[in-house]
Amino acid sequence: MIETALPEAHGLGFDPGPAPGAGEPPPVAELAGAVKRYREVTALAGVDLAIRPGELLALLGPNGAGKTTAVKLLLGLTRPDAGSARLFGADPRSPSARERMGVMLQISNVPETLRVREHVELFRSYYPKPCPLAELLERAGLTALAERPFGKLSGGERQRLLLALALAGDPDLLVLDEPTVGLDVETRRRLWREIREFVDGGRSVLLTTHYLEEADALADRVVVIHHGRLLAEGTPAQIKARTAGKRIRAMTRLRPREIAGWEGVTSTRWDGPVVEVLASEAEPVVRRLLDRDPGLSALEVAPASLEEAFLALTTEAAPAGGASSIDPPTSLQGAA
Repeated sequence: MIETALPEAHGLGFDPGPAPGAGEPPPVAELAGAVKRYREVTALAGVDLAIRPGELLALLGPNGAGKTTAVKLLLGLTRPDAGSARLFGADPRSPSARERMGVMLQISNVPETLRVREHVELFRSYYPKPCPLAELLERAGLTALAERPFGKLSGGERQRLLLALALAGDPDLLVLDEPTVGLDVETRRRLWREIREFVDGGRSVLLTTHYLEEADALADRVVVIHHGRLLAEGTPAQIKARTAGKRIRAMTRLRPREIAGWEGVTSTRWDGPVVEVLASEAEPVVRRLLDRDPGLSALEVAPASLEEAFLALTTEAAPAGGASSIDPPTSLQGAA
């Protein structure tokens, strides 16, 4: 379990802040105007972020965007230089708040000689009202592996055990840092189902991932940060509609550079023998394509992916003055 310090009533980084609107449940975790600097480097520059009850929030950004710093503030592993961080309305370092949170990290050091059952029992002992052992093993698909040492588990089996450890305290908030890195498709899909079932039960999840397909499939809401600032926030569909729009693919004699100048076109490229066009609206561009090239074939129109929207957002964004914003060269290791 994370070592904790007693919360300070009015310490830097904890501010009760304004109460939520009437009838609106308070966020389970929140950053309000959070600023964090590491010497001359600004990792977060006034970020507002709220995780609502019963939602999965995907926190996205390129390497160095400030994701790690934001998560560390919410976990109570560091404190903001300005603004505030709250976890269940309390200081994130408060033991009573931390008991309601589970964390699954990309890198976690656990003893390799302990068996699966022993690891789960140990983590259950840290919490006042833990999940039953049998339920945790079943949810993670580990019942048949209960007596196997951690050191003899496959990569996918280890990830499933780390999920079980994160769920051991029956948390209201689950923090997942790159939970499916290195997993095969079947194991990844199984983990996705378990995560969605957790959220459908009224709990909340904060997900950081570089798999944009994962965020698109799982997230109720997406927040994109870059250079320590919030770039975009909304449902995956809203993020995609705001930036990339539609993807149009066709075999045509027209060249990408010719199409790139058309109204509503955001980008063009060759993809083998096919021209791929991203446009805010498909219909005007398709009509013009057909008008300019009656011999056009293999026409496809589809919504742009979240990855395309993400790239459009982060490519266009530029640092807002001052020193570069970047996560410090530290990891979340040790948070669980």
